[in-house]
Amino acid sequence: MLTEFYHLLDDQFDKMVEIRRYLHQHPEPSFHEYETAKFIANYYANLGVSDVRTNVGGNGVVARIKGAKPGKTIALRADFDALPIQDEKDVPYKSKVPGVMHACGHDAHTSTLLAIANVVFQKRDELKGEYVFIHQHAEEYAPGGAKPMIEDGCLEGVDVIFGTHLWSTEPLGQILYRTGPVMAAADRFQITVQGKGGHGGYPHTTNDAIVTASQIVLNLQTIVSRKVNPIDSAVVSIGSFLSDNAFNIIADKATLIGTVRTFNEQVRDQIEKEIEKIVSATCQMNDSTFTYEYSRGYPAVVNHEAETEFLTECAKGIPGVTEVVESPQKMGGEDFAYYLQKVKGTFFFTGARRECEDEVFPHHHPKFDIDERSMLIAAKTLLTAAIKYQDYQE
Repeated sequence: MLTEFYHLLDDQFDKMVEIRRYLHQHPEPSFHEYETAKFIANYYANLGVSDVRTNVGGNGVVARIKGAKPGKTIALRADFDALPIQDEKDVPYKSKVPGVMHACGHDAHTSTLLAIANVVFQKRDELKGEYVFIHQHAEEYAPGGAKPMIEDGCLEGVDVIFGTHLWSTEPLGQILYRTGPVMAAADRFQITVQGKGGHGGYPHTTNDAIVTASQIVLNLQTIVSRKVNPIDSAVVSIGSFLSDNAFNIIADKATLIGTVRTFNEQVRDQIEKEIEKIVSATCQMNDSTFTYEYSRGYPAVVNHEAETEFLTECAKGIPGVTEVVESPQKMGGEDFAYYLQKVKGTFFFTGARRECEDEVFPHHHPKFDIDERSMLIAAKTLLTAAIKYQDYQE
């Protein structure tokens, strides 16, 4: 049966590329994906799927297709928001929206899931169980779309969930899996140092906020190197240092914005407290005050062991898959974590690296792109897992 399904997906490939490129040309940023959501809903309406919910938890779309025989309820998820980045590629399908582009592959995720749904709908009379197609908005920007979609019932009755991320820096044909924590919790913090400004020629009459903030940046580097157990992975990075003044003015205020990435909740708690301790002590030493805000983003993505092992077995032998390998942990965040907190499942990576090395760019890069054949590999892997799980006994 699967061979027939693979052939049907092969027949869908040109349409997958067409949809992906259309979405690539018409990107919408997180929480503003109104036309993309309409496009997805219209696709299902034209296909003839009757059970389609829109505005799920915001801009989310959920379609359900029942097989003719009783069985489990399998969910597959794809995200569809874009990023506030200017598309710098010289390709016919370049973004038409200034300052917005699909720089992470969500357009391809969406096209992949729509192709799977098309095949499942065609063959529904031969299938067991129910298939839930979760099209999620706002993955890129916390608080994200997964949590409100779950609260709005997208996982109702679901027994297991599978998801993949096309990965532009991994070889085409690779499926990368990992049991347990695979993607990091992604948090944000902001520190504002309040000193005492003044004339650049009389520094002794001031409390220089830039000097204090610079000391904080350096002192924060000791958290991972000296406070966190080396066995536990963690990152503390400052991404923004703001203090705008004339050349001859000593700053009275400076703002630091950064991110923390962890896999362990205890380490996450520890780092949040350590940052405040360092900021407080440094400001006290420099006769300055501060404000500190720590915002928790997505938790770590933690894959379930049995479902991950099941997925890896499914991936072996799928047309187009050349290698099934264990993935290193990735410091990127993903709100797929919330689904896995509610139901069993696994999140894996599908290699999508382009053949020309000069055209390989990482995610969130202005020239990001993928080898579109990766969509077909991802579709076959997800569909295989969904069908085979009907007969899986853990």
